[in-house]
Amino acid sequence: MSGPVSTSDVPAVPVSDVAEHCPVEVLAARHAEVGGIDVRRLLPRRDRRMLGAWCFVDHMGPASSHHGRLDVGPHPHIGLQTVTWLLDGELLHRDGLGSEQLIRPGQLNLMTAGRGVAHAEESSALTGGADRAGTSRTSRPLHGVQLWVAQPSTTRDGDPAFEHHDQLPQVALDAGVATVLVGELLSARSPARRDTDHIGVELSLTTGRSIVPLVSGFEHGLVVLDGAVSIGGTRLEPGHLGYLGIGRDEVPLDALQRSRVLLLGGVPFPEPILMWWNYVARTRDEITAAHRDWTLRRPRFAPVASPLERIDVSGPPWTNDLG
Repeated sequence: MSGPVSTSDVPAVPVSDVAEHCPVEVLAARHAEVGGIDVRRLLPRRDRRMLGAWCFVDHMGPASSHHGRLDVGPHPHIGLQTVTWLLDGELLHRDGLGSEQLIRPGQLNLMTAGRGVAHAEESSALTGGADRAGTSRTSRPLHGVQLWVAQPSTTRDGDPAFEHHDQLPQVALDAGVATVLVGELLSARSPARRDTDHIGVELSLTTGRSIVPLVSGFEHGLVVLDGAVSIGGTRLEPGHLGYLGIGRDEVPLDALQRSRVLLLGGVPFPEPILMWWNYVARTRDEITAAHRDWTLRRPRFAPVASPLERIDVSGPPWTNDLG
């Protein structure tokens, strides 16, 4: 479900945007099409580029186009981590490190790009087949979310890596259960890699109120994946980001029906970033160099063993020499 990020999402210039404790700010998603499927793009956007280190949020589905299949051919990344979380359906991840991993609902895929990695995401390959364990692969419509985490300067030029977690810690809430994807909440701590101080938690809520603890030094936001919740009288539904700002130590969530909500947060990112296509960098020169390496098929981006066609696009808007 990766990218692309373009000037339709944000200007191609570095920007920082951190708000102090504020009323709930409700921001509507921009609709986009990725790999043959409709997505709600919640980050980045012109008026809110980041949430801690989280710099990209695509809420996909429940899918209706192309029979709910998603196919994104090999494409490059630098300077970020991809975090994939499914609520329904299945995806097959392949990357230039040689990873081939089926992801199902409740499992976490986390790929670290560092100085450069390519990957593909496939669902058409799963239809009517079976995985290596002999389990039947379904063609259920996809419903999930993919997120990017900007890597700090200490790790963004490091080696690429991949990890998969088929079990994640959970903790009870007043009216539901929290599954910790990244970071920690109450007594639950995720085993997933973290290069900055940030959290990602799925809140599975029954009708009623839950008081969710927050870290006052984080900025936080909420993405409703299913159902609807109210925060101090402000209603939040799928297709909207509820930005909570910084300085809160808890948030009361009133689930108006059975709901699944993604809580994102983190220490405000210490440096402005530059995003274009599937790259997260600090300068235009870094993006230009990475895109040239991808276009010219240089070793920085090892090939991906995928039947899908690799994705090539023209160069960034500030240069015209990359095809």
